Amino acid sequence: MKSFFRFAMLSLVLVAVALVSALTAMRFAIHGQEVQIPALVGMTPTEAERSAIGLGLQIEIERQYYSPQIAAGRIMSQLPLPGTRVRRGWQVRVAQSMGPQRVAIPDVTKESERAAEWNIRRRGLDVASVAQMQLQGTPADQVLAQSPPANASQVAAPRTSLLVTIPADVPDYVMPNFVGQPLGTASRTVQDAGFKLGNVSMVADVAGAPGNAPSTFTAPPQPAPASIIVVQSPPAGQKIPGGGTVGFEVR
Repeated sequence: MKSFFRFAMLSLVLVAVALVSALTAMRFAIHGQEVQIPALVGMTPTEAERSAIGLGLQIEIERQYYSPQIAAGRIMSQLPLPGTRVRRGWQVRVAQSMGPQRVAIPDVTKESERAAEWNIRRRGLDVASVAQMQLQGTPADQVLAQSPPANASQVAAPRTSLLVTIPADVPDYVMPNFVGQPLGTASRTVQDAGFKLGNVSMVADVAGAPGNAPSTFTAPPQPAPASIIVVQSPPAGQKIPGGGTVGFEVR
């Protein structure tokens, strides 16, 4: 019985030792693949890449910014920060300095989107984003605002965002019935509603002579405010866009 108890205790000790050894080996294996992020700020991209590759890391230049402190072409920021422990193969994202701002931001407001983009790019700048909005009374495809504004100083990035107008949605209206109304009243109603008065013509009267005599044509007089509408275009009940044209035939 004592021999069995001793054997069981010895087995438990051996299992515990094996587990501890396995955990220790795993810890060393994991930490053996970790490296410490070096300080890359102030280096050139070539120097930074050489330093990173030596530790099994990768470098990616994500963006470029103006900086009065860091010389043009050198690394001005990095992520992860120096001293951070990461696994080999990790990607370090860096931003490159363009030096102090030397390019004046142009004024592209009231220009078309295409002209504004050309004006920006020819100065070595980029268009960051273009937002659109509808604005009544303003022509479509016109730059309303920009960021940064014209001639701004201490700009962080060489990118400009634009706000451009797009055509406003024109609502549709249902055409009312003007037949039987005086031309003057209907014309006033149409124009007050924001529509255009189009062609107004008189209906011709054709009188037939008795017997076999040929018909004679009487030239219609000019429309007058008291003339009565007999035909309208578009007809009643049809949809017409705001600002559309309405025409009448009167008698």
